[in-house]
Amino acid sequence: MWYYLFKYVLMGPWLWLMARPKVEGLENIPDDGPALLASNHLAVVDSFYLPLMVRRRIFFLAKSEYFTEPGPKGRFKKWFFSSSGQIPIDRSGASAAAGALSAGKRVIESGGLLCLYPEGTRSPDGRLYKGKTGLARMALETGTPVIPVAMIGTDKINPPGTILPRPTRITLKFGKPLDFSRYEGMAGNRFIERAVTDEIMYALMRLSGQQYVDVYAASLKNATTDDAPAKGDTAA
Repeated sequence: MWYYLFKYVLMGPWLWLMARPKVEGLENIPDDGPALLASNHLAVVDSFYLPLMVRRRIFFLAKSEYFTEPGPKGRFKKWFFSSSGQIPIDRSGASAAAGALSAGKRVIESGGLLCLYPEGTRSPDGRLYKGKTGLARMALETGTPVIPVAMIGTDKINPPGTILPRPTRITLKFGKPLDFSRYEGMAGNRFIERAVTDEIMYALMRLSGQQYVDVYAASLKNATTDDAPAKGDTAA
């Protein structure tokens, strides 16, 4: 109930007016049955505009820290993220990947629509970064088609490090489903999973028009943070 109240009443109209989103390829989203959405990730608001423009309910995997913060603020966050279709996963430790895979498979097996960000984190500079292979493994283990999604302009609304939104026009593009049935039974093969991931990222690059960088975004962010004190910069 809360998911659709957020979408159509509490947040949807405001989000629509702020960005006047343009949508292309919405016919590539199936009316029912399981599907995986693979989206580039430019800003926090990506997870708001995707559900706004797709008729079906979309589920996301979110870090468990959003659900465990203490106090009134923490309880509000837990309620909000749970109500808006976020599924908590523990991203620390050796079992993190297995936990995410298990949670995602439950959505797929129930016929749901699951969105993953293969870059694993937001782009720090608007470019498209190397994808992690968890999405590929999920697609191969479940036999589910992967629909590439390009978010364009959301980083102008909600640039990294900002709080207040900046109204601007955005575009969402949904590509044709990618079928990986030719790799049936090959889940767990790291070379196949990397090939599938790279194919997904190539589709995202063409759809979004972003420049591709063959390194993980998280490693770039960590390197920037580690270098900051040495350069005499202050932490932002």
